[in-house]
Formats: sequence, structure tokens, C-alpha cells
Amino acid sequence: MAYVIAEPCVGTKDTACVDACPVDCIHPKKDEPAFETSELLYIDPVECIDCGACVPVCPVSAIFALDDLPEKWAEYTAKNAAFYGQ
Repeated sequence: MAYVIAEPCVGTKDTACVDACPVDCIHPKKDEPAFETSELLYIDPVECIDCGACVPVCPVSAIFALDDLPEKWAEYTAKNAAFYGQ
């Protein structure tokens, strides 16, 4: 997995990262049924191309390269993958 969305996104779900992603790998989008019930947005670990376009547009600094993910948010790696059934 190239990038992970972590705790700062919880409750925020700002979709600037969705718009910035060139491969459409961040979900749920505002028009998807899961948007209302999801606590945060998720990056598909298979589809992500490791471009980093989502990182600078995140207003709450919730997106991290896997190697840079703070240990206190390590469980978000599994949460992102689980959203996509992986």
C-alpha cells in the first residue's frame, strides 16, 4: 500500500483528495451510499499508484506514505485495506 488515510480524517471526510487522485482510488465519494456511514475516506491499496497527489490537498494532514505513517495510527493500514475487501 502506497498511501494511508489516518485518524485526522475521522469525521472530516473532506473530498479534496478524491478530486486530486488521478486513478480514482479514494472512496467513498460524496455521491456513494457508503459516504454517510463511513467515518473516514479510504485509499485502495491495489489501485494507488504512489503519486502523492492527495497528500498536499488534504486540509487535515491525514494522508501518509506507508513508511511515514505514525505508529499511533498503524491500524489505519488495515482499515484502508479492509474497506476494499483486502
